Amino acid sequence: MNNVFIHETAIVDQPATIGAGTKIWHWVHVMSGAQIGEGCVLGQNVYVGGKAILGNNVRVQNNVSIYDRVILADDVFCGPSMVFTNVINPRSSVERKDEYLETRVGKGASIGANATIICGNEIGEYAFIGAGSVVTKPVPAYALVVGNPARQLGWMSKAGLRLTFDEDGKAVCTETGERYTLDSGLCRIVD
Repeated sequence: MNNVFIHETAIVDQPATIGAGTKIWHWVHVMSGAQIGEGCVLGQNVYVGGKAILGNNVRVQNNVSIYDRVILADDVFCGPSMVFTNVINPRSSVERKDEYLETRVGKGASIGANATIICGNEIGEYAFIGAGSVVTKPVPAYALVVGNPARQLGWMSKAGLRLTFDEDGKAVCTETGERYTLDSGLCRIVD
C-alpha cells in the first residue's frame, strides 16, 4: 500500500481499499470491503464496516464506529466518541441487517464529540454538528445544529466560523472573505 501506515495492533481484513497516505492507529478494525480514501486518519479504537465509504482527508477521532451504509465525503471530521446508528428499531432478538439505512455526510462537515447521528439522515456539506447533539432529521449544508434533538442555531462558513447575515441575506466569512447568500432558508457560497 502506498505510504499507508497501519499500527501493529490494527486489524485490516482483506480485501479493503485504503488510499495513499492514510494512517490507521491503535486497535482499529477495518472490515473486508471497506473503502477508505487518501490522506485519512483513523484514531484509536475506530471500527469501519465492510460497506462503509470514506472519502479523502477524512479525520475520525478515537472510539468511533462507522457502520455499513455510512458514507463520508471528502474532508469530513468525526469527533471523539461520536456515534452513527444503522437501524431505526433495533432489537437483540430480531435480525435487521437487511434494514440498515444509508447515512450520508457531505464534504467538509464536522461532527462534534459524543454527537449521535440517527441512521437514514443526510448531513449537508460544511454543516457543523455541535458536541453531544442528537441528529434526528436531515441537516442542510452550512447549518449549525446543537442539542437533543439537534436544532439549527445558525450557519457556518467553510472555515468553520459562524456567519452573520444582513437584511439582504448576505454574509462574509471573517477569516477567508468568502461570500455567502441565504435564500429560501438555504445557505450557499457565492462564486
